[in-house]
Order: sequence, then structure tokens, then C-alpha cells
Amino acid sequence: MRTIVFQAAGALAFLVGTLVIGARIRRNPNKENAESLSRVSHLLFWGGLVLPELLGVLRPGLAAFDGLLGLPSLPPSVFIRASGWFLLAAGAYLVAASGLALRTKGEGYAAFRLTRRVVAQSVYEYVRNPMSLGMYCGYVGISVLAGSSYLLLGAVLVVIPAHVFNLLYFEQGELLARYGTSYADYMRRVPFILPLPHGGANGRP
Repeated sequence: MRTIVFQAAGALAFLVGTLVIGARIRRNPNKENAESLSRVSHLLFWGGLVLPELLGVLRPGLAAFDGLLGLPSLPPSVFIRASGWFLLAAGAYLVAASGLALRTKGEGYAAFRLTRRVVAQSVYEYVRNPMSLGMYCGYVGISVLAGSSYLLLGAVLVVIPAHVFNLLYFEQGELLARYGTSYADYMRRVPFILPLPHGGANGRP
């Protein structure tokens, strides 16, 4: 039960932190401030969302949450398990492809090193936040494979909405402050989180 409380507190800290840094980037939208606040956002992400979820793997274990809370587990059907594996594989591909594009085209890497330019190649041609989409697919896939209603509800109702809020309220403004018109142009051409059927960026910054 302590892990559940830790997860709830982490998500709340992430949301409150996003509100604070989002307000700060709006008050002072310059590159130096954006780079500094971006590192704070990454710290909030790892400390508020990732670490508490990883702790749940060790204690009480992914399949034990439902029993602690008296929730019914997901039915163990072949279709559900296949869906879980598909989402997990899709998520792993998006995260890996995004990381490679950030390193080779942007000279950075996700939460560890800020990119130096707008990346609009590879999976970034079709969606502006492919790494986040991959994380969401992976989280839901793991929840389904674990058969856990708690994890699935936590992903759909808490973790994903909280992270999307961070992307919209903070990261979008932070990237505009760092890259200016090149990112504004990229935003106009490429969808936010779900790729369009005809996808693709027409021209690259």
C-alpha cells in the first residue's frame, strides 16, 4: 500500500511541478530559461512518474496491486495478451526510433541531453512526440500483460493524462522558446501525439 501512496504522491508532485514551470516559461520565454526549466521537467518526470512505477515492479509486484485494492484482474484471454504484446512492441520501436533520431539528427537524447535543433526526420515526420506515444503504448502493454486493472486504470486515467498535460502546458512552450520559428513551423505541419493517416512533414526545419 505504501507503493500506491508513493505513486499517487509522485503523480501529484509531477502535476504541481508542471504548473510551476509552465507558468515560469510563460513569464520568461527565453532560451536560457527554457533549457534550465527543461532539466527540472525531466527531473520531475523521472522522480514523479518513472521511479514510483519502477518501485511497483519490486514491491508489491505488477500482478499484486489488484489483490491489495480488491480490484478484479483483467480476464486472461489470448486476445488481451496479444494486444499487450503488440502495444509493448510498438512502444519499444517508437522509443528506440525516437532516441536514434534525437542522437543523430538533434545531437541530444531525450531526458539526458538537450537537442541542439528541431528533429523532423524518422518517426518525427509523423508525430511531434513519438517517444511519449511509445511510452504510453508500453505502459498500457505492460499493464495488460500483467493482467492488472489497477495499472491499466493508472496509465489511462493518471500517468498518460499527466504527461500529456506536461507536454502541452510546459514542453511545447519550452521548445518554442528554444527554437522559435523553426519549431512553430514544425508544429503547424506535424500532429501532436497521434499520426495522421496521410502523415509526414512537408519540408524539414
